[in-house]
Amino acid sequence: MSAAIFIVEDEPELAALMADYVRAAGFEPAVFGDGAQALAAIRAEVPALIVLDLMLPGMDGLALCRAVRAFSEVPIVMVTARVEEIDRLLGLDSGADDYLCKPFSPRELVARIRAILRRAGVTPSPVAIDGASRRAAVHGRPLDLTPTEFDLLAALARRPGLVFSRAQLLELVRHDNLDATDRAIDSHIKNLRRKIDAVAPGLEPIHSIYGVGYRFDM
Repeated sequence: MSAAIFIVEDEPELAALMADYVRAAGFEPAVFGDGAQALAAIRAEVPALIVLDLMLPGMDGLALCRAVRAFSEVPIVMVTARVEEIDRLLGLDSGADDYLCKPFSPRELVARIRAILRRAGVTPSPVAIDGASRRAAVHGRPLDLTPTEFDLLAALARRPGLVFSRAQLLELVRHDNLDATDRAIDSHIKNLRRKIDAVAPGLEPIHSIYGVGYRFDM
């Protein structure tokens, strides 16, 4: 699955713009409009990186950054409209890994995210899957998948490097009343590969393992 990026920003339009660019870069964004909501989500599931606005309703960015640092070293990019040097120093002193002043280019934000995660050994997957909305995209371009194709892609991408037998994949999509045959799985995988190739020629994330089944690798 794609690396999760939490965007904590109370300006809806800016948050949506950042999420679009982060998604197109191969990451999986989640947007939070206030600090308390974000902290609860981070405690439940620490993301790969946090983009954190300094000025937030309720718990502000500095307080949230310090709260997160009490239990996690997740990379944090602080974003603010304040340009005074004291705010910059406070932001970095609170545990932020990088700092961006508004207005900034979304491309610059993505470049900072990539650089930080590259140093941490995390690279984005070109395949983004959103289980809640049941949407999938490659390099930010949406895939038009059937329910069975989505379930197969999600199951494979959830465990990259693991080989799934056709029988295992059949069990995962049996609720779709799929005929219980190897040929049915092979047919759906073939269609899935064709749709991925249509939006990203040459990208082959699903590999056939002779005599066994299929594996997702990037």
